[in-house]
Amino acid sequence: MFKTLVSHFTLPILLLFGISSGTSQNSATSRNAQTGTLEKMMVANGNVAMDLDLNRLNGSTKEPQRQTLHFGVAPNSFFTILVFNKQLRGLESGSMGLVPKNAAGLPQALNASIGQLVVEKTSPEEPYDIVVRDAKRGFTFFNIEGGRYHYDAHAQLLSISGGRLLVSKEFAESFGRPSDAGAVAGEISIGATMQSIEITQLDENGDVKSARLPALNQPGILVIPGPDVIVGDLIGLDQSDNGSILGRVGLALGTDACNKGTVDVDWLALPNSDHPFIPQNVYRMSGGVDNTQRFEQIGQSWGKHAFAAASSDSCGFGCNGVSGSQLGSGFSHASCSGLNCNQDGISSPGWVHTST
Repeated sequence: MFKTLVSHFTLPILLLFGISSGTSQNSATSRNAQTGTLEKMMVANGNVAMDLDLNRLNGSTKEPQRQTLHFGVAPNSFFTILVFNKQLRGLESGSMGLVPKNAAGLPQALNASIGQLVVEKTSPEEPYDIVVRDAKRGFTFFNIEGGRYHYDAHAQLLSISGGRLLVSKEFAESFGRPSDAGAVAGEISIGATMQSIEITQLDENGDVKSARLPALNQPGILVIPGPDVIVGDLIGLDQSDNGSILGRVGLALGTDACNKGTVDVDWLALPNSDHPFIPQNVYRMSGGVDNTQRFEQIGQSWGKHAFAAASSDSCGFGCNGVSGSQLGSGFSHASCSGLNCNQDGISSPGWVHTST
């Protein structure tokens, strides 16, 4: 469950609205312009089409040979936008994964990466706002120039159309024609359904009145390919039985882990390393009359090594019957606070290599 957080900081409203210092407006209009709802939204799903000139890509001087590559957008891609009072105000750095739906006679380098392409909103210092890249190698195939942006607030639909696909320098060099860098190879169009991940209410001064993090809209379905262990709930807070040191006590949280993915997760006991590792941190809000002016970390734990998976359905994802040495798709596993702080099963996070 997410609770409303209240804090005080001023958003860069002049940047959001593009108001120059020379704009003339009365103070009432200015205040109204800063009052409202700011939403940060991410892609829920969508489709992408690239209309490519295959002759251009393959170095032929013949008339353009057009073919459209169709892609689905990977669900819950972290490609984010800012929407203020139902109006699109900008894109933030992020990317959406592309799932190919058809094939074409593409250059070898592009064809080899077809299953790992992303449309990426780049950082501000890069020359192009949006690019098409290989997500694993970081290799840029196309820079996107121009395009029309539209946001339908009723349907929560972001549309980008007419973006020109320019051959990148590295792509041109990969097929031995560096002079093709910057050449128009086609157009791209994007249609993506968005969902809110952060909703902020602003007062007339542009200060934050409240902010909340809504739950993702995924009613009863598994949408994440592969394994995906989440913390479905916190189920208790206990004080350690080992007393206190210099006035400080040890605390432990209980956790209910759920496999939201479509693949079973290994849950093997030590000395096998194929299991989740569960560290904990404690934070508090304090300061001011309502204790909301400061957010600080006050505790950090060692981590608990998971060792045997249970077979509950606390998150309501539905279960496939696998437990024990694996946490099945949809299943949940509860660890009480006492178990999470048992010193027989914990170790320092510094001893864990997270990539392995």
